[in-house]
Amino acid sequence: MTPYLQAVQTELLRWQQAMQKPPSRFGKLSTSIQQRMNRFIPNRIHAVITATIKQMTRAVLFGAGYLTKVPVEGKTLTQRDAAVARRIEFYKKTSAAEGGVTGAGGFLLGLADFPILLSLKMKMLFEIASLYGFSVSDYRERVYILYVFQLAFSSQERRQIVYQHVANWEEHSRQLPDDINQFDWLTFQQEYRDYIDLAKMAQLIPGIGAAVGVVVNYRLVGQLGRTAMNAYRMRLLQEKPSLFID
Repeated sequence: MTPYLQAVQTELLRWQQAMQKPPSRFGKLSTSIQQRMNRFIPNRIHAVITATIKQMTRAVLFGAGYLTKVPVEGKTLTQRDAAVARRIEFYKKTSAAEGGVTGAGGFLLGLADFPILLSLKMKMLFEIASLYGFSVSDYRERVYILYVFQLAFSSQERRQIVYQHVANWEEHSRQLPDDINQFDWLTFQQEYRDYIDLAKMAQLIPGIGAAVGVVVNYRLVGQLGRTAMNAYRMRLLQEKPSLFID
């Protein structure tokens, strides 16, 4: 095994441990603060966020707009990781630039950043899935993408539950209903909204919105990208272990 593949396995192990660790006191405190802060956010903002996530979730599950990527075949894990890392960097820079522009534009443009950023994140996840060789034409693969999204942007309690679905994907995918209308989009949107509210609401503050938009968008997209890399590495280790052998 090459030093790179050894490093990948070490990173993957640490990530798996992080996904399964119990909620910390700080995490519980942060959740409590977020819940209190939510009460001070105008209802119209909550309504926009909720509607945006619902529409995006449905677009991922039902829409054809994301299904243009063909699974990449015949590449080593090192080559796949390199390609994925380039796309993550592209989306980090794109989302940071977009966040800076909308953050500098005041309240309305700052609020408009939310659906734009969500769309960029989803496009990145579909590209990552294809680069790792998975066909997103199968709706179960699109559910997996939503699970990856939840792993990146959920409370630790929810993350532990979702991780079990992802870690045992072959078995879990067989249990998924044929009717994709049964996907629990409500929990999905609530967890995501609660996770990023505090960071993204600061983007609406005059004077600092642009700087916040750049930093927060760059960080959130990077976090999602690393989560996706490790989630798909874990599947490849289970389904195509030969990729981890030099």
